[in-house]
Amino acid sequence: MNDSFFRKIESKTGVPMEEVFALANAIQFADFSDERQLRKIIRKVGKLAKKEVPQQTEDELIRSILADGKAVNIKDIQDML
Repeated sequence: MNDSFFRKIESKTGVPMEEVFALANAIQFADFSDERQLRKIIRKVGKLAKKEVPQQTEDELIRSILADGKAVNIKDIQDML
C-alpha cells in the first residue's frame, strides 16, 4: 500500500498509522486467556477511539472473551461503547 492511502486513513480517523499497526500487532499475538493482556487491549482500543471504557463494560468484555475463548472483536467493543 502507498503512503497516500495511509495518510487518508490518518486524516479521516485522527489516529496515526503507527498506533493502528501497534494495536493490530498486539491483537495478533495476544494471549486471550490472559486477563491483564485483554484489559490492556480493550483500554488501547478505547484510547484510540477517544472513548472511555467504563469498568463495567470492560469487565463484561473480559468475561465474554474468557468464557468464549475467542479473540477480541473490535466491533463488539465498539458496540458496547
